[in-house]
Amino acid sequence: MKKSRMIKISLATLVFCTSAQLLAQDDAPKQALKTNYQLVYNLKPAKADSFTNMFKEGNFFGRLRSNTFMYNWEKETATQKNHMTSGLGGSLVFQSAVFDDFDFRTALYYSHGFTNLSSDNAKYMKAGADVLSRFDYSNTGSQDLGVLGQAYIRYSGIQDSDIKVGRQLVETFYTKSNDTKMIPNTFDAVVFDTKLLPKTSLTVGYLAKEKLRNHTDSHSVLMYGDANSSSSTNPAWDENDDSAMHKGLTYTALKAAGKPTDAPLIVVDVHNKSIENLNIDAAYYNVPELISQAMIEGNYKVAINSDWSVTPGVRYIKQFDDGAGAVGGAAYDGTTTGYKDPTSLDSQMLAARLVTKYKKFQLNLGYSHVFDEADLITPWRGFPTAGYTRSMARYNWIANTKSYRAELSINGNKTGVYKDVFMQLSVLHTDADESKGQFDENFYYAGFTQNLPMMPELQWRFRIGYADTKKVNADNTDTRFELNYLF
Repeated sequence: MKKSRMIKISLATLVFCTSAQLLAQDDAPKQALKTNYQLVYNLKPAKADSFTNMFKEGNFFGRLRSNTFMYNWEKETATQKNHMTSGLGGSLVFQSAVFDDFDFRTALYYSHGFTNLSSDNAKYMKAGADVLSRFDYSNTGSQDLGVLGQAYIRYSGIQDSDIKVGRQLVETFYTKSNDTKMIPNTFDAVVFDTKLLPKTSLTVGYLAKEKLRNHTDSHSVLMYGDANSSSSTNPAWDENDDSAMHKGLTYTALKAAGKPTDAPLIVVDVHNKSIENLNIDAAYYNVPELISQAMIEGNYKVAINSDWSVTPGVRYIKQFDDGAGAVGGAAYDGTTTGYKDPTSLDSQMLAARLVTKYKKFQLNLGYSHVFDEADLITPWRGFPTAGYTRSMARYNWIANTKSYRAELSINGNKTGVYKDVFMQLSVLHTDADESKGQFDENFYYAGFTQNLPMMPELQWRFRIGYADTKKVNADNTDTRFELNYLF
């Protein structure tokens, strides 16, 4: 399709959806966007009395989006290039009405990427790589990214439960939509959610395929492409090429070891509030014949008065090697230098935090320690150190890594509408293991979000992080600016 025709179609869609919004104004917005990039749908599905009315009484949710990234190194080298990338596009979601306990959702996403890097230099893209498909850019020169991001059917006829089948967002401890670029991370899956157990929510998912944010097609959840999986240029970019993917688990290595190249991801999430003021969270994942991991966490809230509260929290993770270590090694970058057992992925992590809240202020002091065993393998946009020592783009779950973070947030809420500027400021120190090729780092981060008072449907975000490292010429600045218009 020619670009001029695509632009005309996009403009027509915008006019239609905006007109529909103006005809149906409501006090609460149809949808809102939280600072963790999860959408809040305030307009719930209606009840339909026939199959055709599932469509007639359904709702459209639109989004126009601009996202710009600037990455600057202390010193440019042959493998470090300053660059800017930007995405312009949006999404259109249709949520049907509910008929006989069934409903469905579809979502189309589009992004046109702009970059000052040539297709030959796409490998140097950092944070903004997901505004386009690097695989398509390097093979065809295309900077357009259009996908069917969601397409699932939901059945809610079971008490306090539902089942979703199809391509969907899966928000668990180990899997996230992580919609920080232009298109969310999605899975072709069957997911069961229930709150039937007292004060407990449970999620069980069978995730057959994943579609990462800069991909047009679904791919294996835990297989790194190589020359034997595709004859195209940069075959790794056509499979799971997430930044935290285990790059030793290649198509060729898995085949040679008799391991599946298309194994599913099985996830379980449990949240319990049976004890007053105590939240217990547990999670588990398994990729059959390769690897599994379990997490348990507790957070106990102590309310000092109506304004003050203190919440200590502890998280423990245990990783079990079910054969992946012998194939790809103990490190997720595929190397083995500095690891006590280079062929084992058995590992552990312990994290602790103290969260203090006073009115609209929250101070989070966090610590994490990945034992000197193996790296943690979680390349599905769920981060083991999230909420403790996770800052923008920091993968601090490499073996023998200790991290310390202080984070202050102001004006946070759960509605997704930020009339006052939401601010998030943090300092992260990472004590890494130099014998593994890592290096210590201080990372300084500031993030700001606000919905314009005169136009609350329009939200702006500005985020900036500066890395002060112990590695020569590795200091860098990561700057991001985003606009979202929801209708």
